[in-house]
Amino acid sequence: MSSNLAKLESEEDCEGVVVFHKRDHFASGFSSMESIRRKGKLCDVTLKVGESKFSAHRIVLAANIPYFHAMFTSDMVESKQEEITMSGIEPSALETLVNYAYSGRVAMDIHNVQSILVGANFLQLQDIKEACCEFLGERLHPSNCLGIRRFADTMVCSKLFEASTSFMHKKFVDTSLSEEFLTLSKNELMEIISTDELNIGGEEQVFDAVVGWVKYDLAGRRSLMPELLSRVRLPLIRPQILTDRVSTEDLVRSSHQCRDLVDEAKDYHLMPERRALFQSQRTKPRLCNDIAGLIYAVGGLTRADFFITGESLNAVEIYEPSTNTWTSGKPMTTPRSRVGVTVLASRLYAIGGYDGQARLNTVEVFDPCSSEWWDVAPMNSRRSALGVAALDGRVYACGGYDGISSLSSVECYDPDTNKWYIVSDMTKSRSAAGVAVLNGEIYAVGGHDGLQIFNSVECFNHFTGRWTVVPPMQSKRCRLGVTAFNGKLYVCGGYDGCKFLDTVEVYDPVANQWSYATPMNSRRSRVALVANQGHLYAIGGYDGLTNLNSVERYDVHADKWTLVGPMMAHEGGVGVGVIPLTG
Repeated sequence: MSSNLAKLESEEDCEGVVVFHKRDHFASGFSSMESIRRKGKLCDVTLKVGESKFSAHRIVLAANIPYFHAMFTSDMVESKQEEITMSGIEPSALETLVNYAYSGRVAMDIHNVQSILVGANFLQLQDIKEACCEFLGERLHPSNCLGIRRFADTMVCSKLFEASTSFMHKKFVDTSLSEEFLTLSKNELMEIISTDELNIGGEEQVFDAVVGWVKYDLAGRRSLMPELLSRVRLPLIRPQILTDRVSTEDLVRSSHQCRDLVDEAKDYHLMPERRALFQSQRTKPRLCNDIAGLIYAVGGLTRADFFITGESLNAVEIYEPSTNTWTSGKPMTTPRSRVGVTVLASRLYAIGGYDGQARLNTVEVFDPCSSEWWDVAPMNSRRSALGVAALDGRVYACGGYDGISSLSSVECYDPDTNKWYIVSDMTKSRSAAGVAVLNGEIYAVGGHDGLQIFNSVECFNHFTGRWTVVPPMQSKRCRLGVTAFNGKLYVCGGYDGCKFLDTVEVYDPVANQWSYATPMNSRRSRVALVANQGHLYAIGGYDGLTNLNSVERYDVHADKWTLVGPMMAHEGGVGVGVIPLTG
């Protein structure tokens, strides 16, 4: 039987009835009508835009374009006119969309896509409008994202507006160098630099963007500098940069209001004990949670139970959140469990740890561009179960265990000099503590000193070189996971001396207090906690019976933990870092 024949579908029994169905009937029919139209045959309407005219068939236009369906099936005057004058659409776009009514095809490029989108919006062709938005969204660049964002806002293209806004936030520094940025209106610039979501390496980059914008039209914009500078978060700029770059800028020196703002920022650094009095929008860190990264799980232990201790690993595996999959990475040169891991300048640092025989002071660094590990200068002390963090171009190693006792000492690594420097000791000796950076300060959370497990928390200001005590957690914990997210400190899991924990606590520095969030699905000691692209990930750990390869993802808005893809090569405690994707 021909493939064009099919049984008649009916609720009744129509035995013996066969339906012939020509599957390309509509395509060939519309193709024929398009050929007839191009010959000027049987056309019953002409569309006029300026000096351009396009002949067509009312029935085809009404069947495929909502605007003409409403026009030709109503009592509008145009429904009977042979020639219809149109406005609000470019001739080339109208021709393209009339052709679409016959062919179902639209060819768009960077030169015609905006006019086609305007025309599709006018003619109520939502599918074409969305296709144009998708086309533009795939071609966002620092040089065009602001123009596309403004265009999307004008055309009420909400998804494209959100996509271009997010792109601009993530690529703010590059965008601030573009011609589009320098020609923004004052109100547009104020709106952008006031947002929390800018992805910057330091607040001085926002200051530089403002200065660049003002100097683009110095005569017309100089008077706007005080108002603009009030939206720059000067207290978050390092004191050295405040003194050497900000204070010496002529636009700042020549304005009393600008100098007052700089003085406020300097007071914020000089008197940390009074920071509660300085709280304002200018002291709130920027938080771009939309940056995607790859999660690297490093070292750790093989499976262990009551009778077998796991062995230290040099294995590395990488989690891709968009595909929910783990893949193997280049292994370290040294096996390391209880290792400290952090990321600085898109490079992964594996610091100290235990190789199965001795506590380590060695450090190796992974460069994702070359996919190679190499050794850098060793620490001054051997440290396993240490806490590490990257801040202001340096790596800090806090506490840990040297094989004899828990440590209170802290040292920092400067990659420019390839040297470790001793900094102020913590107020307590802390092994197996959690360490993270929040609001430009290093927090050391929980841990133990070999005799007792702590719920205490302290933070380090690297400008003053002092550790200060902050409110304690509600539960004492060692071997916990900790990370900063959305301007708050999150801790999860750990061990309190009696039981392995699944609980989660959150520290709000504004309220200066801790609260509980929804617990994880599993109890996890030696757990790693990281933030990536708007979620938290609790990775691996030990539940009191066995090392874990499972991973949970936390949705902050839903306050819910969900299991995601488990690790392949690791079980138990791993060191974890997130390297941002550069694409």
